[in-house]
Amino acid sequence: MSAATPVASDMFDCRDAYVKAVEELAANDARIVTVCNDSVGSSKLNKFRDRFPDRLVNVGIAEQNMIGVSAGLANGGKIPFVSGASCFLTGRALEQIKADIAYSQANVKLCGMAPGVGYGDLGPTHHSIEDLAWLRPLTHLTILVPSDPWETAEAIKAAAALEGPVFIRVSRTPVPALPRENAKFEIGKAEILRQGHDAAIIANGTMVHRALAAAEALSAEGIATRVVNLSSISPLDEAAIVEAGQTGAVVTVEEHNIRGGLGGAVAEVLAVHQPCPMRILGFPNFAPTGSAEFLFEHFGLTAEGIAQNVRELLNARRAG
Repeated sequence: MSAATPVASDMFDCRDAYVKAVEELAANDARIVTVCNDSVGSSKLNKFRDRFPDRLVNVGIAEQNMIGVSAGLANGGKIPFVSGASCFLTGRALEQIKADIAYSQANVKLCGMAPGVGYGDLGPTHHSIEDLAWLRPLTHLTILVPSDPWETAEAIKAAAALEGPVFIRVSRTPVPALPRENAKFEIGKAEILRQGHDAAIIANGTMVHRALAAAEALSAEGIATRVVNLSSISPLDEAAIVEAGQTGAVVTVEEHNIRGGLGGAVAEVLAVHQPCPMRILGFPNFAPTGSAEFLFEHFGLTAEGIAQNVRELLNARRAG
């Protein structure tokens, strides 16, 4: 099977990597606790609860209180990992995240479960395609969007080691493990998955393996495309973005609204340091109800859709 068509057995739920990493951390550090909003099952915390019954706090469906409780635990010397559906964790508790977590620089790790359209079949109320736009302006808040199980686990470990607030998107939508050799995860650093000088695709989360597949298809046409995994949204690896811009054509792709997320962050850097033609792929508005895969197809967030945007951008550049 090619990278473009992974078989079902090769796809992984990043929540499994999340909870395994948190359990390992908790086994070695008594400060690690978990907090959730009646989402033990959807956050896959059942095993954690059974193993550490006195280190899981379920506040019920009360996200604002959940953030306050987490800030209090952090003030008491604990390291809380807070999990809940990203749409509710961020949308319902934004004021508390701003004041109690970011402004106060509380050592809390916010884990947004099923971001993007992971809960696609439940409709727009459960889609989380605005969370990065809401959180990215918050000073002191580190924001990570890992692309596969390995990077999810590494992001969790890095978050635990970092003193300060962190928000991590933890995908429910199955993704393949990305091909890597001697990989090292570092907050604030981009990962160059493929070199190329004709154009660059910058992606994160569930879109990274699709970006790689698009680059592979373009390679067959003689188009050398750089692929950048920009999992660290805040802080940004501005040098990697500038280098991508030096190809002269940049396409960003994300499981998020086209305003205020990855594309916006990249555009802000390029506009100042390396102006070049670019396209921002994502959701242009509210998404209809449907499975994540249906919605990706509907909005062209596929390997072919990404590749076609690269072709069109290059053709426009050649046309002057």
